[in-house]
Amino acid sequence: MTSAFTQTAFTQPQANSQAPAMPSGWPIASYDSYEAAQRAVDHLASADFPVTDVTIVGVQPLLVERIAGKLTLSKVLSSAAMSGAIFGLFLGLMLSLLNPGVGLVSIGIGLVAGVGFNLLFGALGYAANKNKRGYISQSQLVAQRYDVLSQPRSAEKGRDLLANMAARAAL
Repeated sequence: MTSAFTQTAFTQPQANSQAPAMPSGWPIASYDSYEAAQRAVDHLASADFPVTDVTIVGVQPLLVERIAGKLTLSKVLSSAAMSGAIFGLFLGLMLSLLNPGVGLVSIGIGLVAGVGFNLLFGALGYAANKNKRGYISQSQLVAQRYDVLSQPRSAEKGRDLLANMAARAAL
């Protein structure tokens, strides 16, 4: 048995819903970079164009993984020691604030414990993943092009403004 509240909540979209939705509007320009698309929207905004009608859409997304270097035990351990030292110092400082009588002792214990535990877990993680991946990388989602869309009521004006901007840039 379904209540009226449940049916309304799931079948009727809310006006200000943050759920993902396909963009609407007509293409008024296309750019090779996101920054260029942003400059176009900035230009529209400075020309008193209704920018609430505008959407930037990344078309043909790609996942790009940039290799930063080889993953070695020494890199893993040095990174683990550094992050463990920072966490240990923080923990030691918090303990010394709670119990001022021990002061430097709690800071030293926190530092040693943080470095020790992080070194142990870093080494175990490296050993567990050693044969799976031998490099460090960063992943990024990029698009091959960025289209600027506008609602139909203002699309023609937007196209004209961006064509004038492009013509001035070509001079």
